[in-house]
Amino acid sequence: MKKLFILALTVLFAVVLTACGSDSKDKKSDDKTITVGASPAPHAELLEQVKPILEKEGYKLSVKIINDYTTPNRLLNDGELDANFFQHTPYLDTEKKEKGYKIQSAGNVHIEPMAVYSKKYKSLEELPEGAEVFVSNNPAEEGRFLSFFTEAGLIKLKAGVDPVKATFKDIAENKKNIKFNNKQAAEFLPKTYNNDEGDAVIINSNFALDNKLNPVKDSIALEDKDSPYANLIAVQEGHKDDAKIKALVKALQSEEVQKFIEKNYDGAVIPAK
Repeated sequence: MKKLFILALTVLFAVVLTACGSDSKDKKSDDKTITVGASPAPHAELLEQVKPILEKEGYKLSVKIINDYTTPNRLLNDGELDANFFQHTPYLDTEKKEKGYKIQSAGNVHIEPMAVYSKKYKSLEELPEGAEVFVSNNPAEEGRFLSFFTEAGLIKLKAGVDPVKATFKDIAENKKNIKFNNKQAAEFLPKTYNNDEGDAVIINSNFALDNKLNPVKDSIALEDKDSPYANLIAVQEGHKDDAKIKALVKALQSEEVQKFIEKNYDGAVIPAK
């Protein structure tokens, strides 16, 4: 009898926990507040534009400014955010692989063409022998950095290497023996450029814009508009189809937001296809 009583309590406890977990998930899905972690520019600026759109749908948008590339995914994975808005697919895939995050893309929004800046030279071709180029310490973007130099004919990759997944180790030929300095986090590179360090600096456009640099006007090389590095809305796995997440993505992909991007960023931000 005692064993049966204990078994009954165990089953009852399990049912209660399951119900609580289900209620918690339902509340997360049905809650009318959408909390998004985002980089200041242009991500948070675009989120401000969709607040009125979401209000009409019955949602309140809360934007948490996070000015680095490591915190947003951790907070999202831990359930402190409903979504984040700062990264592209190659970076998201790397984070999931390295840190085991259970997060996924809910949809692309825009592209921020990366650019190369220099206070000393007007083109990549002008870079001298042994030039030092500062890039971020983000391994997911090494192929992106190298694409500038492969397209300029200054570097060749090993045969068969996917350019998007290329790393510095995949360089087969380096005509000018260019040195890539990848010791800094991306958010510090505008300061490196302003201090005139090295011969050139590659800066992510969100940090460039945040530091009053225009990728179109101020750079010596600009990434192609067909870049595969579209910035996306990331959510926890299993919440991509939540009503509030679908409303958020729909608002950010709306014609109204596309027109805002085209009008206000002068080519430094482009609506994703």
